Amino acid sequence: MRKPLITGNWKMNKTITESISLIKELVDFVKGYQETEIVICPPYTSLWVTKELIQDTNILLGAQNMYFQDEGAYTGEISASMLQNIGCDYVIVGHSERREYFHESSQEVAWKVRQALSFGIKPIICVGEKLEERESGSAREVVKEEIEAIFEVLKSQDAPGVVFAYEPIWAIGTGKSATSKDANDMIQYIRNLLKEKYSEKIAEQIRILYGGSVKPENIKELMAESDIDGALVGGASLKALAFSQLVKFRE
Repeated sequence: MRKPLITGNWKMNKTITESISLIKELVDFVKGYQETEIVICPPYTSLWVTKELIQDTNILLGAQNMYFQDEGAYTGEISASMLQNIGCDYVIVGHSERREYFHESSQEVAWKVRQALSFGIKPIICVGEKLEERESGSAREVVKEEIEAIFEVLKSQDAPGVVFAYEPIWAIGTGKSATSKDANDMIQYIRNLLKEKYSEKIAEQIRILYGGSVKPENIKELMAESDIDGALVGGASLKALAFSQLVKFRE
């Protein structure tokens, strides 16, 4: 049985001061709740203070991105060893905003996956199609290309430790959401690709999240589907009450 995972991606929001306030609220709201794994991904500037505030709680720390080199003259980048040193358990890689705005290729995302795993950090690997790709009927081909790049670096023994997140780009920050059936159909397709590459046993261990305008009003419907194992949450993660309601979707 795969444990549900709710991950909050704060994106470029919250100063250190604002982060402290949000985290303290959230800690109180989800205190002792163990039915869902909880991860929050604040901006780099708030990682250290977040780690301090969630110490000895049921909340884990994630980062929003990282570079694929160990160290060197890469101004503005952050390495896996830096994230490991702070205490990050997870890192988001390949988010659609990184792919679209910063032109990250599937190959670069794969290199980040390999680097994260080498430092004991679990990657949350984002894949998904644009609206025009869905409308043209090529959504599955797009997602397959993104997944197959990961296959080049992901060994079978490491596969159960990674997380995939299906996020249709047209549903991110737009207020639109894929129907629960649409989301589940694509996630089933992703799981089938994983079965073909590794094995049914391994594929059934890998958690696949849905991301795209997830909110308290639609979380139960999404989580009722057979293959959706949690959510990658943007806007709703910036409000402690709303995010805690997602975490406690079973209540």
